[in-house]
Amino acid sequence: MQLGGLVVEEMQLMEGMGTGCSEDTPARREEECWGTQGLAHWGGGTTPPGISHSSGLHRLSGVCPGLLPPPFPANRLPAGNTFLAKGSATLDKLKDLCNEGKEHPSTLWQFYAQAVLDITYFEENQLVNEDFPEESSLQKVKELICILSEPEDLVRECNINEKPINILGAELLECLYWRKGALLYMYCHTARERSRWLRENIAVFKQCLNDGVHYLMKMLSFRCPLQLNEDVSLQDKDTARLLSEGIFSDTHLLAMMYSGEMCYWGLRHCGNGKQESLETTDPVSNSDLACRSQSVPLDFRETGKNMLTKYVAVCEGPLKDQGWNTATAKHMLCYFMKSQN
Repeated sequence: MQLGGLVVEEMQLMEGMGTGCSEDTPARREEECWGTQGLAHWGGGTTPPGISHSSGLHRLSGVCPGLLPPPFPANRLPAGNTFLAKGSATLDKLKDLCNEGKEHPSTLWQFYAQAVLDITYFEENQLVNEDFPEESSLQKVKELICILSEPEDLVRECNINEKPINILGAELLECLYWRKGALLYMYCHTARERSRWLRENIAVFKQCLNDGVHYLMKMLSFRCPLQLNEDVSLQDKDTARLLSEGIFSDTHLLAMMYSGEMCYWGLRHCGNGKQESLETTDPVSNSDLACRSQSVPLDFRETGKNMLTKYVAVCEGPLKDQGWNTATAKHMLCYFMKSQN
């Protein structure tokens, strides 16, 4: 399935940034680039100040049994589905740790976040394989976004004095926000091809775009760009340039492209909308996109232009000759400029 613009050809060329994602499948790339390594980097340590051990265990014990999708209880998982099996195993381990009451709360939250990522990935793949059924997919997208928001929400509920990034770590939070933004990107790519649906649901479409871009921008904000050091050797200049732009993986670069493309769709189908409040103009805002709708309207033109300008500069700079195609991004940049004039 083509997910939009230049995405397919670029997803086949992601090895250029050295992430170690060698096999050309989205599942393998997700697992290696954004999977269990987050736990390896952030597990353990002392109990963060302010977190309530007992309340955290109680909340986790309450949500764990309901995380697996209803058709697939733990003892009847679809054969051969790696991610659902991994998520179920992680939940079982997490429940055991909660019952023991000895593990650091931060580690428990990270296990829970990993289970959420694995299980929702299975369900997202189902939606993609079914081409986002028109009658039911929007509700499923809402539910998945709520579930992907749960780890951060639960940390906030149980830990008033500590930020989620100090409990879950930057990598897991980036992955949670990437998954929310990429899910809305895929949904919007499919929905915009359904002309009748688009005419009748333009406010919903606009809200999806607005939320998706917000999630991806948040994903890009968790790690600060690294400042270039004058002592950097010549062979490290390209890597240093990428890090100074806040690009730590190919997924960060894709997030820029996805954001720019969604802004392009927004400007073409919905107008810029920067003077409008989504809370007052969109009927979807009261029921919102499940529990996580972003009410602040985007300036599609400026946001898209900024994202794609940076994307093109990186692809034609430090990633030149690495196979990243900028033709579609340049076409969209031209549209932004013409619409402004």
